[in-house]
Amino acid sequence: MTAAVVGPEAAPAPEAEVISDMLRRGAPALPVLAGLAGLGWGWDGAASAGVAIGLVVVNFVLTAVILSVSGRHSVTGLMAGTLVGYLVRMVLVVAVLFVVKDWSWIELTPLGITLVVTHLGLLFSEMRHVSASLAFPGVKPSARPVATSTTRSAEEADPS
Repeated sequence: MTAAVVGPEAAPAPEAEVISDMLRRGAPALPVLAGLAGLGWGWDGAASAGVAIGLVVVNFVLTAVILSVSGRHSVTGLMAGTLVGYLVRMVLVVAVLFVVKDWSWIELTPLGITLVVTHLGLLFSEMRHVSASLAFPGVKPSARPVATSTTRSAEEADPS
């Protein structure tokens, strides 16, 4: 009997699964944040909140991509990808803030509040749904479909 070898390419990417689940669950709250900023600062506040929400989404997607790619190589690669990725993403956030701060329609207060609230809100809300198990990395099994195909093919069962 031969055992099937499963490489890292065949394993699902729990990072992408967690980020997509986080954004799916948080999507209804994001327009509410922009609306609240619009109530307080008008159209400029709503647009500023939209910029902050876009920046948060890009930040989380980049996180998933960097961790998925660097995690395929080694544990050291994963740690290096985590550190370098964090630094690159924070430089990206600061660069975007530096570029947009002087635009006439940007209000820095709702931009900053939305940036912080969206990051923390999405992270803390997703903590309830993330599995802390190596058997089920990513989102808890009850929140995702379970594969039902557990039978082996005839060739695997009888090698002769």
